[in-house]
Amino acid sequence: MAVFRIRRPEIGSVGLSAVVTLYLLLLTNKAFWSHAAIYFDRAWVGLVALGAALWLTTFSVLTALSMKYVTKPVLIFSILVSASASYFVDTFGVIIDKDMIGNIAVTTGAEASHLLTGHLALHLALYALIPSLLIAWTKIRHRRFFAKAGVNFLFIAPSLILSGLLIYGNFATIAYALREHRDLMPRFNPAGPISAAVRYGLSTYRERNLVVQPLGTDAHVGPRLARAGKPVVVVVVAGETARAMNFSLNGYKRDTNPELEALEDVVGYRNVTSCGTATAVSLPCMFSVYTHAQYSDWKARSTENLVNVLTHAGVSVAWWDNNTGSKGIADLISFASMTRQKESPLCHNGECLDEILLGELDRKLGTSTKSSVIVLHQLGSHGPSYYLRYPEAYRRFTPDCRTPELMRCTREEIVNAYDNTILYTDHILASVARLLRKHQDRVAGAMIYMSDHGESLGENGLYLHGAPYAFAPKEQTRVPFIAWFSQFYQEKMGVDVACLAKDAEKPKSHDNLFHTVLGMMDVRTSVYDRSLDAFAACTRKKAAAPGYRAAADVSGAAPIEAL
Repeated sequence: MAVFRIRRPEIGSVGLSAVVTLYLLLLTNKAFWSHAAIYFDRAWVGLVALGAALWLTTFSVLTALSMKYVTKPVLIFSILVSASASYFVDTFGVIIDKDMIGNIAVTTGAEASHLLTGHLALHLALYALIPSLLIAWTKIRHRRFFAKAGVNFLFIAPSLILSGLLIYGNFATIAYALREHRDLMPRFNPAGPISAAVRYGLSTYRERNLVVQPLGTDAHVGPRLARAGKPVVVVVVAGETARAMNFSLNGYKRDTNPELEALEDVVGYRNVTSCGTATAVSLPCMFSVYTHAQYSDWKARSTENLVNVLTHAGVSVAWWDNNTGSKGIADLISFASMTRQKESPLCHNGECLDEILLGELDRKLGTSTKSSVIVLHQLGSHGPSYYLRYPEAYRRFTPDCRTPELMRCTREEIVNAYDNTILYTDHILASVARLLRKHQDRVAGAMIYMSDHGESLGENGLYLHGAPYAFAPKEQTRVPFIAWFSQFYQEKMGVDVACLAKDAEKPKSHDNLFHTVLGMMDVRTSVYDRSLDAFAACTRKKAAAPGYRAAADVSGAAPIEAL
């Protein structure tokens, strides 16, 4: 009986490098080329020159690595990276930069599961698995080492020279396009994601021996808190993925804040910007003493933050998390993860509805004997599975997108699902205020809410968040900032809500949170900056506590006298 054998294809390492380079540029860089065509406008010669230079450079790199036992792993790795990145870049419009790599590194299993869809599996099968299997099956002809080095050099040197000449000959056009549109090259696969991963790895390596410096060790409470007559409790709600423009408190056409609007003494700020476009950046920045202009990940990790300064002042601080952790903020204080309550009907597959926070808050307020700050970290409006962020009772805007594969939904369905998450957040915030009012015989309560970043819902082809801040759309950088004060808190802490309401149109930002919370708790410290306290202008001043002496701000600003 005849045996048929399929002959393995055979090719030289240089030829295979050329083929794979062509594959990467043409089939895994759709977003790059579509943006490049727009950015270069009608300067087609410059665009073609850039494309040719990128092919020559990528080919040179792959050829330089085309050694025996190395070629196939390098080529397959390049294809896997490019195919994976191209799915998220093409589907959601995101950019795989250093911050995005950081987000990926801290993503939990539950969070990642919403991105593991059938569409992703099909994309990887077509663009990663099949090409990788073909490379693994193909037989590569390799010369002896020195002969191979010589032949490779004969291809690499002219390629790099020609690449340089193409860039030089069209330098003005290419430089202008790349300078004005800094988001273009990070979209190029596989160089963009690999470069971002290397930069993230280097920054993480540099931080391995990081020592956290103390901050605000001179902090102490002032006379207003001392004379309040009952514990003062401020609940800080750290929102997730809520964008300001979808809050009816901010003028949105839909009634997404019916419960907050029904409450008295609510103040909503309409012009508020975030420090970043992803939780891994924005959340530490919110609780940091550094402003957006001063902030860096290194500074945040090497300096104590708001919760530590409050602790130095003798204020009890607790962090209750219904998200993916505090990003290092709560490492030195009481921390509780709500997602571990697996038996709760509010929890499913490692995630819980935000109402899980309310029962704990009710119990805490009923037994409070000490002034405290309680941070509630929401799951909020985290996508792409918006439909899982609210119960059926808050499914008011329909039809709503009921899948994490947003490309299968219309824009209206996506917005409906997202608006339902805001409606549910409205219920959570109003419930916090009602709980503080319920226990007003025991505590003087106030609530402050600020989201970490916004969200793109298809505007200009962008979805989710995490765009580099320099060119992030306002949908990702404009966030809600809402406060509520009990009558007893207003009286004892000297806050004029009517005055705050008049101030609601003035620009605010994440820069304000650190100093505003210190002001709300009447904490006196040299690191407090009254000019960044959002409520200071509408708070009754008191004489400084005996023995208090103003000191320089950590940012180098002039000394600021405490309230």
